[in-house]
Amino acid sequence: MLNEASAAETDTASSPDKDAPLKEDIRLLGRLLGDVLREQEGDAVFNVVETIRQTSVRFRREEDADAALALDTMLKQLTREQTNSVVRAFSYFSHLANIAEDQHHIRRRRAHLLAGSPAQKGSVSFALKKLRAAGVPRATVDTFFQDALIAPVLTAHPTEVQRKSILDAEHDIARLLAERDTPQTPKERLANMQLLRSRVATLWQTRMLRYSKLTVADEIENALSYYRITFLRELPALYDDIEDDIAAEYPHPDGTVTPIAAAYVQMGSWIGGDRDGNPNVNAGTMQHALARHATTILDFYLDEVHALGAELSVSTLMVGVSTQLQALAEQSPDASPHRSDEPYRRALIGIYARLAATARALGATNILRKEVGAAAAYPDAGAFVADLRVIIASLEANHGAALARPRLATLARAADIFGFHLASLDMRQTSDVHEKVLADLFAKSGVESDYCALGEDAREALLLSELAQPRLLYSPFITYNEVTDSELAILRAARDIRARYGARAIRNYIISHTETVSDLLEVMLLQKETGLLRIDGDSASGELMVIPLFETIPDLQRAAGIMGRAMALPLVKQLIARQGQLQEVMLGYSDSNKDGGFLTSNWELYKAELALVADFRQAGVKLRLFHGRGGTVGRGGGPSYEAILAQPPGTVNGQIRLTEQGEIIASKFSNAEIGRRNLELLVAATLEASLAPQAENPQHTAQLAHFEGVMAELSNLAYKAYRHLVYETPGFTEYFFAATPIAEIAELNLGSRPASRKANQRIEDLRAIPWGFSWGQCRLLLPGWFGFGSAIGAWINQAEGLKDERIATLRTMYAEWPFFATLLSNMDMVLAKTDLAIASRYAELVADHELRERIYKRITEEHGNTLQCLELITGNTERLAGNPLLARSIQNRFAYLDPLNHLQVELIKRHRALSTENKVDERVHRGIQLSINGVAAGLRNTG
Repeated sequence: MLNEASAAETDTASSPDKDAPLKEDIRLLGRLLGDVLREQEGDAVFNVVETIRQTSVRFRREEDADAALALDTMLKQLTREQTNSVVRAFSYFSHLANIAEDQHHIRRRRAHLLAGSPAQKGSVSFALKKLRAAGVPRATVDTFFQDALIAPVLTAHPTEVQRKSILDAEHDIARLLAERDTPQTPKERLANMQLLRSRVATLWQTRMLRYSKLTVADEIENALSYYRITFLRELPALYDDIEDDIAAEYPHPDGTVTPIAAAYVQMGSWIGGDRDGNPNVNAGTMQHALARHATTILDFYLDEVHALGAELSVSTLMVGVSTQLQALAEQSPDASPHRSDEPYRRALIGIYARLAATARALGATNILRKEVGAAAAYPDAGAFVADLRVIIASLEANHGAALARPRLATLARAADIFGFHLASLDMRQTSDVHEKVLADLFAKSGVESDYCALGEDAREALLLSELAQPRLLYSPFITYNEVTDSELAILRAARDIRARYGARAIRNYIISHTETVSDLLEVMLLQKETGLLRIDGDSASGELMVIPLFETIPDLQRAAGIMGRAMALPLVKQLIARQGQLQEVMLGYSDSNKDGGFLTSNWELYKAELALVADFRQAGVKLRLFHGRGGTVGRGGGPSYEAILAQPPGTVNGQIRLTEQGEIIASKFSNAEIGRRNLELLVAATLEASLAPQAENPQHTAQLAHFEGVMAELSNLAYKAYRHLVYETPGFTEYFFAATPIAEIAELNLGSRPASRKANQRIEDLRAIPWGFSWGQCRLLLPGWFGFGSAIGAWINQAEGLKDERIATLRTMYAEWPFFATLLSNMDMVLAKTDLAIASRYAELVADHELRERIYKRITEEHGNTLQCLELITGNTERLAGNPLLARSIQNRFAYLDPLNHLQVELIKRHRALSTENKVDERVHRGIQLSINGVAAGLRNTG
């Protein structure tokens, strides 16, 4: 769906019945699901579902003790078969409601456009109008698009709970629902209804869960499905729209539209290259990922070229062609006399043959349409684009410009964007592994017997010395440990992949847990060992940009210092110069949140960015930030548009990468139109954040410094409150593992990566993703708000007699500082999704009564304080007052989501009771997994 918390998406239409079509769609899909439920499971199950829904609604609205007792009794009386049917019914309703909501977003957006409404906030058109009004010239805008890189990076973290089969069925339902908005004859309407009913029945009869562990290959295929649905067509089309928007806002005297040559939005991926904590990723998965990438994009090119061959039936008997086009036609293996006067078709047949040969060379095994004859493979995507440009130029020079658009020009644009690699695959590994590999290489080469025992200064000296050596540490005649062999094989595979698929196929190497300069130098030395980095005297060139990832609070605090020291090294200076005086730094939102809480994590990220900007400016290096955002607000989630605009000054500058993770990928990109809108939001926000003039008067600077000083104090107070609960309260770990479905989540076949870094129950070792996922399932969403109330309350009351003044300061911060406003907006969304009545049911899972009461009381008191403080600052007593679109969404969905939580609690009770007897009931276990799926679908950003 559209970025659901985005103010840019707030519905501003004034019609009182603007939600009527949404309600109608929800009723329709709910009725169809009910019909299927009756037909498949019988009236008894249908009646149970309805009774549970009604009782749950009463419990939600009134927190009625009688309703709670009735609900509890009802759930306990369900048979195992009934329980799973009820869970499936509510889970599928969540899915269907999401489809209806997505369709309504599209409907409302089209209504705005058809009504000729002003450009929406969040559109590129809106951003351009704002920039032009601020006096930003056309030349500056053109330079931005020539130099920019905006890269959504798809990752395969274990929060995506949907099977591809389910996604495919839902895509069909969405398409059929959209058809109902267009005029239909009675017969067409009936056929549409019959197809909808059949697709809902198919959904019901399709297994919702995976019963085998997801492999990296499965994750790759899941991600590729979004390219076919959205990216392959919508991204090139977005480029066309942006060119039109620029021409409309900055018109050329002769009315022409100037094409943008650069590929300023490119796709990235971690799937198959992210080894951090995932033993299933290796050289083979990287090679498999690129082969599948290449197959996907080349299949698309082949289909488009084939379609162009049918369309471009232009004859030289009717119109002339360029000499270059005629030469391209002569090179074709097509010698049919029927096409002797059709050079465009002959040229395209030749292009098809070359693409087919390229596809086979790059790993494709099944070319659906056999080419006419043999032809040489393309050496690179640039040569393919050059052939397409010959066709376009010939058409434009011979009265055929209209024939080049949309398919041909869009295909050429797609080839510029996607090349033969589709998406750049990032490599990632933790610094600890690099240390072990080099310790092995140093010891067995006789250079250093105990590298791990060296201090930082000694490590840096040794690494720089080895980087300057012409010889290698590695010898093919020595036996190394398994980790060393695997890591070196991966780097060698990266070198081969770049040679085969192009330099953009792999160009980034990310180091998790970067804590020292030596962590960067270690990866450089490993690149030298595998031919990816070459040093010849005073000249150095590397193929992969070495990118530090700063994740924890201490790491963020050290980030600028580490980068300042690294950029002062002559070798690093040379490598950065070869990178165009550009260096990327990745910031992790997840671990910093788990480490220090919501408020402190956001503040430390903000401070780290400012410090990095200052150090990079001093070094004369352009900074590109890579934001490791997750799905939940606690992991950096929330609306991307506002998040980019709230970045500190100087941190965007046309360069931004950010992760798209888990089920957020499906919610943003499983519908083509919504996917295009989300891509546009990224471009618009980056454009505005990069070029909008910054106020630089002394008064503004002084005010911002004051705001930042207040934020530092609040962060310190919030950090203490969060750490005291999570890491210093006796029994909190036990409470967390009992009062959330973390253990059951770990058993789901969600992804190829384990839920914890180590086999224990320490929160420190738990991955941030299942940490946030668990709090979402029990509807507390604690990582997105805890500590705020304590911090605000303590700060306001610290200075005697200044309470009113401090409240006024916080309100001014909210009104005038985008960073603070976005922080509170995201927290507002989290609190809107938090439900203490539901959370209290999960607290009952804690067997120790004293522990349960002690910790749950702490949490609920902080929740109350947080609500009061948020209302005090914003003046809003209702959640999501500034985002009625999301408020209505929650109202529509959550009455049907609550029963799933109640059912989940009952199933967990049964499952854990059986576990004490070393027994497992597969139906109960499956029911828990189904409920997790349904809750995740209903919340829509749980990981």
